[in-house]
Amino acid sequence: MAANTNPQLQTQIIYSIYVRNHTPEGTFRAVIPDLDRIRALGTDIIWFLPIHPIGVAGKKGTLGCPYANRDYRTVNPAYGTMDDFKALVQEIHARGMKCMIDVVYNHTSPDSTLYREHPDFFYRGADGKPGNKMGDWSDVIDLDYHNPDLWAYQIESLKFWAGIVDGFRCDVASFVPLEFWKAARKAVSEVNPEAIWLAETVHQSFGCLARYKGVRSELDYDMYEAFDMEYEYDIREAFDKYLQGKIVLSHYLDMLNFQEAIYPANYNKLRFLENHDQPRICSYVKGEQSLRNYTAMLYFLKGTTLLYAGQEFENDHLPSLFEKEPIDRQTGKDLTPLLKTLSKVKRVLGVPGYFRAEADDANDIAVMQRAGDTGHFVGVFSLKGVRAEVPVPAMDGVYENLLGGAPVTVADGTLSCAGEPVIIRAPERD
Repeated sequence: MAANTNPQLQTQIIYSIYVRNHTPEGTFRAVIPDLDRIRALGTDIIWFLPIHPIGVAGKKGTLGCPYANRDYRTVNPAYGTMDDFKALVQEIHARGMKCMIDVVYNHTSPDSTLYREHPDFFYRGADGKPGNKMGDWSDVIDLDYHNPDLWAYQIESLKFWAGIVDGFRCDVASFVPLEFWKAARKAVSEVNPEAIWLAETVHQSFGCLARYKGVRSELDYDMYEAFDMEYEYDIREAFDKYLQGKIVLSHYLDMLNFQEAIYPANYNKLRFLENHDQPRICSYVKGEQSLRNYTAMLYFLKGTTLLYAGQEFENDHLPSLFEKEPIDRQTGKDLTPLLKTLSKVKRVLGVPGYFRAEADDANDIAVMQRAGDTGHFVGVFSLKGVRAEVPVPAMDGVYENLLGGAPVTVADGTLSCAGEPVIIRAPERD
């Protein structure tokens, strides 16, 4: 892990906002009235999808993709001015939250300021023209990190933003050299030594394909040298297969246990049910009781928790990145009470030093345990909302379910699951 990673990040919650779609106005200042509500969810950090101008050349959809960045050092005028953004950050800080912005350093739009001023900073294909190495992102061109002048430019941009915000979510970070990220982190620490670094490491299959094609894709294990947190995409495909009914629950939980075995003891994976690139969890999980179990399990997992705006309203439609599709707040559903409770439970769970998961495949029930600076905890999550008797790694006794306070009995090493999520603090069985 990065030497100065804050272990308390393991207890925190990130809320992700796409400014264009967060409000009908789609502006920085329009987010401000919603900050108290977001904070009340237990949010510690707000992460904004890219706030920079969007390229026009080759754009996708009507409005273009925010990940086709046209200028690293300014803001999208459709969202407001730089002063508007600074005012938003000030209001975030006033509520005790931090602010992260998206950093898209693998590529830019074809009409970017950087390409106009420094065409030598860009990768060129066999035909001598700028392009992208993987070939499936038609609205961007890749940067070439063999050029040391590019490093200097990018690091200066990061230092500028580090004077305004508290950290960076780095897009497809695996495709940018690890040595660059290490240099960038060191330089940014001179401006903000507590800056938070989150890497979007890539899906297992995508990273393997890239390396097969001769494209550099850093390994998740190594990325912890520069980053505090990284995506759980190394095992996400197993989770997706479980949601689609293609594998049993134990296959996914085995992958969680494998992470525990191969990463540094204080590794931190960003845990999420959905994000701006992944389908909404409610497009898979329709039952309210099942959704409560999935959500409680999310907060029990080892790592920082991510909520994607709209998740609290049980949105089942993934908003387009290329059009204006405001999140739906009129669903008649609201997970806010549960999320508030879970945010408090997450603090109680503390910083984990140990995690283990087992599955009752017959009933789709996950039995998890974690131990750390605040004790030993057991979580039982019935992902289909069914009742069952399940073995648990806890001493016999009567315990309080931290999700509501109801008593829970463990007898002969077995807990009677009523279909609702259970989290208890309990001594481990011998």
